[in-house]
This record gives sequence, structure tokens and C-alpha cells, in this order.
Amino acid sequence: MDTKKLIDFHPKFFSCMKNYSREKFGADLMAGIIVGIVAIPLAIAFGIASGVGPAEGLVTAILAGLLISVFGGSKVQIGGPTGAFIIIIYGVIQQYGLGGLAIATIMAGIILIIMGLCRLGTIIKFMPYPIIIGFTGGIAITIFSTQMNDLFGLGISNVPANFIDKWICYFDNIGNIDYWSAGMGILSVVLIALTPKFSKKIPGSLLAIVVMTVVAYLLKEFAGVTSIKTIGDLYELPSGLPSFVVPSLEGGASLWATMQSLAPVAFTIAMLGAIESLLSAMVADGVIGDRHNSNTELIGQGIANVVVPFFGGIPATGAIARTMANINNGGKTPVAGIVHTFVLLLVLLFLGGLVELIPMPCLAGVLVMVSYNMSGWRTIVSMCKSSMSGTSVLFVTLLLTVFFDLTLAIEVGLVMAIVLFMKRAMESAHISVVRDELEVHHDGENDEVLSIPAGTEVFEIEGPFFFGIANKFDELTRDTDAMPIRVIRMRKVTFVDATGLHNLEIFINASKKEGRVVILSGVHDNVEKSLLKAGIVDLVGKDNVCNNIHLALQRAGEVSASMNLK
Repeated sequence: MDTKKLIDFHPKFFSCMKNYSREKFGADLMAGIIVGIVAIPLAIAFGIASGVGPAEGLVTAILAGLLISVFGGSKVQIGGPTGAFIIIIYGVIQQYGLGGLAIATIMAGIILIIMGLCRLGTIIKFMPYPIIIGFTGGIAITIFSTQMNDLFGLGISNVPANFIDKWICYFDNIGNIDYWSAGMGILSVVLIALTPKFSKKIPGSLLAIVVMTVVAYLLKEFAGVTSIKTIGDLYELPSGLPSFVVPSLEGGASLWATMQSLAPVAFTIAMLGAIESLLSAMVADGVIGDRHNSNTELIGQGIANVVVPFFGGIPATGAIARTMANINNGGKTPVAGIVHTFVLLLVLLFLGGLVELIPMPCLAGVLVMVSYNMSGWRTIVSMCKSSMSGTSVLFVTLLLTVFFDLTLAIEVGLVMAIVLFMKRAMESAHISVVRDELEVHHDGENDEVLSIPAGTEVFEIEGPFFFGIANKFDELTRDTDAMPIRVIRMRKVTFVDATGLHNLEIFINASKKEGRVVILSGVHDNVEKSLLKAGIVDLVGKDNVCNNIHLALQRAGEVSASMNLK
């Protein structure tokens, strides 16, 4: 057995290195430096918003970014912490602590690796679009709601986790607004929003952090304004490389019991990471004209999430904003992603003192703009004008994400999408019963009217013969005054499921007991294979399986004559 064919793991880094050149390195070096600068405020902000700290955000961006670039399936994907994970991470830390988060992340990494090894990369991309828009919009609202304390300097020491309780708490403390902090936060949002209008190269978030850090320092040193909290006031950045730490559980809980309770969370992290990274890779493919390897990408994401927790990191995935920044600045190969991690490493090792001066209201402003860009409100408005079923799935997923949790939102959204799909499939499918004459259409030309032999009725099934339609067929055959000969026309049956096969078997057996003959017409090859495996062909007899309606009616005429039917 060829292991290479069995396991679809072909990292782009190694294939790109075969024909690597000085010109490509120059492009990758410049792109990597710029993306690294772009990633600094995002990594810090995501780490803090997740309930860990700036160091954990930077460590995740460094290690995960490196591993995803080396082992991933895309040439230009940039990995690291993203806003999508914030609410999940925060919830896990609240309930299980940092040790529980590490275990959930490792479990998610293992799930991602298994998904890649099982070649599920292509299937993941078929997640219904309304669900993706719904939970992304819900995450955006949740991120926005977590930033009000820092944005307005409310000084709340323990903000409730529940969405409604959180806003009640904010309104109860509205009189504690620090106007210096609020002004700085609002100006940060304005600056980030306006930056693209005068510069496409300078990241708005980086410009806001540089400007507001300088302003906060000057206000403190020369105007005596000390109410603006900075990262250094709340967190302590390490001065060296992160050390290897084995995750430990708090409260003496057993590892197995914790793993069982964390399984749904780990699955959600894995699914979210898979969806976000593959969507990012697909968007990148469209821009650079390349094709990523979905299964390799999942394995690369899995490796990163297994390794990162041992160094204090948090869940990571492909980040579409940083990936697009990489492409727009000339990144050609995974080397650009590796360069970006070294830029972040230099920041962690040598610029910790400057990072500590960054004001918290400014970081909150960065995340407010992240949530705005994530919200996809234009897409939501557009979808509201189209499919009602898609809109309902979108809003149910969004509201469940906001008011409950992402795991429940995805589960309910998927169930709703499946049920609505089956409903549409049943509505589009049709079963009719014809006697005496049958109209045969040939794309509007040379239509025929065929005479149906005496004692014969034709059941025409249009659409997939799955359980919903199979039950409708069963009810119809019971209600009909049965003829001795029954032709089932299946030319428009694209597939048949287990329930359809079961109902066919019951129908044929009941007809045979009553002395009636069943003839199958126009069976597609893939449907015929299912009928053969289920023993349906043997049950009706090979002579009673015909390629088209003409042969089926001819066979019905022969049977009718043998029965002396008039």
C-alpha cells in the first residue's frame, strides 16, 4: 500500500523550496515584515480579549504562525489567534481555567489532524453559508460587547459573562465613565476607520496604537492624567522565550473527566478553526490563482494547536485579514509567514517595555473595528432580501451565538439547515400516477403520447427517492386502486436512500403476494447499483428492469397479454 496516496499530507513549504529564488525571498521578506507589524496589535488584543494576556497572544501568533506556514497546505496562509475564538476561550477559562483551555486546544488539534488524515477537508467547505454568516455575526456582536469596559474606562473589575447581564452591568456603571479613556477609545476607532482613505499600506490598527500610546504617555508625564490604563498596569510581559509547560488542571479534577466535559468545546474549536482556515485559503486561492490542499491545511492547523498549548498559547487558525495583507504586500511562499513570526518574536523579546505602554482603550478600539469588519452586516442585509429559509437559519445561529454559546448555535443551525433542505427537496420532488395514456417529453421537440397497456398503471417519481418522498410514495400506492401491472418510472430519480429501498422492497413484496407485476423503468446507473446491492433487481426479476419507458411499456404489454387483460 502506498502511504503517500493514503495520507494526503503535502505541505506547500517543501514544494515551494524546490524552485526558490532570491527574487522570491526578497518579496517574502518585505511581505513578512509588514504582516508581522500588522499582527502585533491583533495578537496582543486577541490575547487580552480572550482572558489570557498579551504574551499569550504573541506566543500563539509566533508558534502557530510558524507551524502553519511550515506544515500547512496554502502558499500564503498566515496563522495565529483570531477574533472568532475569543468567546470560546473566555468561556473555557472561566469554567476550567488555563489548564482546561490547554487540554481543549490539544484535543481540537488532534481532531483537526484526524479530519485531515480522513480527507474531510473538502467536506468542511460545504458548511451552509447562512450558518457561517450567522455565527460570525454573533461572534462580532459578542466581541463588541466585551470591549465597553476598557473602551470607556468604566473600571469594572468583574464583568459578567452573560450577554444581557454584561449590558445591565455596563448601564449600572455608566456614571463611572472616564472621559480621557473614552475619548482615546473613540479616537482610536475613528483613526482606524479613516486610515484606509489616505493610506493603503499603513495598517490603521498599528497607526492608532502608535499615536495613542504616544498621546497617553505625554498625558501622563506632562498633564498628570493617570486614569488611562495601559497593558503594563494590568499584565506583565515575559522577558525571554516562552518555556515548555505541561498543562495542569485546577481543583483536582481528573484528566479523563475534564476531557469528557471539554469534548463539545474541543469539537467546536476544531470546526471553527477548520472553517475559518479553509475559507481564508479559498479566498487566497482566488486572488493568487493557486489551489491549496485542504487536507494538508487541516493537518497543519492541527499540529499548531497541539503544540502551542505547551508554551502557554491559545487556539489558532488561518487569519484572513493577515493572509490578505501578506498577498497585497507581495508574499509568494510560506517563507513570508515564517518571517512574520520572527518579527513578532523580536517584539516579544526586545520591545516588551514599549508594549506595556499601549493604552487599553486603544486596544478596545482595535477590537471594536475587528468586530465591525467581522459582522458582515452588508451580507446579512443582502440575505434578508432573498431566501426566507436561509435568513431564518442565519438569525437563529446569530442569536444563539450571542445569548447562549457557539456550540449550540452551530448544532441548531445545522439541524435547521438540514430540515429546511429536506423540506425543499420534498417540495421539488413529485410523484404522479398515470393510466391509459402517457405524455413523453423530449426537451419540447417531438413529444409523444404513448398508450398504456390494459391493466397497467405508471408511477412517475421525479426527484431524489429519500425517506420523505419514499413515505409519500408508500401512502400513494396504498390509496390507489391497484392495477395488475405497475410500472415505476425512475428516469428523474438521482439517488435512493435506505428508506426508499426499504419501501420499494415492501411495495414489490406486497404486489407479488397479490399477484401483481412490478416493472422498473429508466433506472440510472448509480441507482441501479443501489438496487442490485439491496436485492431489488432480483426481487422484480431482471426482465422487469428496463432502460426506458418504451421498453417498460412493451414489457407491460407482454405481461398484460399473458394475463389476458383487456
